[in-house]
Amino acid sequence: MRHSASRPPSVVDRVLDLLGAFTAERPRLTLSELSRRVGLPLSTTHRLAGELTRRGALMRDETGAYRVGLWLWEVASLAPHGAELRESAMPFLEDLYEATHQNVQLAVLDGPEVVFVERISGRGAVNVVTRVGGRLPAHATGVGQVLLAHAPAEAQEEVLAGPLKTFTPKTIGSATQLRRVLADVRRDGYAISDGQIELVALSVAAPVYDSTDEVVAAISVVVPAEGTDPRTLIPAVRAAARGISRVLGAPRALRSSGDSSTA
Repeated sequence: MRHSASRPPSVVDRVLDLLGAFTAERPRLTLSELSRRVGLPLSTTHRLAGELTRRGALMRDETGAYRVGLWLWEVASLAPHGAELRESAMPFLEDLYEATHQNVQLAVLDGPEVVFVERISGRGAVNVVTRVGGRLPAHATGVGQVLLAHAPAEAQEEVLAGPLKTFTPKTIGSATQLRRVLADVRRDGYAISDGQIELVALSVAAPVYDSTDEVVAAISVVVPAEGTDPRTLIPAVRAAARGISRVLGAPRALRSSGDSSTA
């Protein structure tokens, strides 16, 4: 719950808390569970949940429990990095998947985290914890390192100043190490994240540019760490990222359409 300490929660705060109570692990909540998770009286929770249900932001299943409604999906699709970005990216993500038959992901930066807006995965692909709409700390993922490397200085400093959560012994855990990695990503045009979220997987990521040549997203392929040389994946990942950038009208991608070494 992101409340200001200087004022009590408003009705909007409470509504957003209700919606934020749902997670991938708990997509279905009873009224009592909602009340407990947001710390509101049962009567207040019932009133707000009823209004949200009438507007389509929530829905009730056959047991009476609540789930997120389709209206929220419709609204979310209007976000700047929503449907348009995904539609532009999908043909290239599909090509990258066909070339690897592993996990292919599209992500955007939101503060110190990345949000995954699309993912393609095959039955035999290495297991990953990501999902569409899911979040991970940017410093620990290939897509996050790409996005941070090209983010404004204040966004980078926010991450560098905060605690860097570690998932495995390979996760970047210090600001000094992260600064060095971000500099390498800017120089090389790609990121390799080996075992930083799960030891069994590594990712290769590259930036996606928009019509102003700003980095607006990143794509990655996640493959088994054992027996994989990530350098063999770099050309395909960068080519896919360059293709998406070209569709988005990125001048650098248009200029380099005939140069496979530039991204």
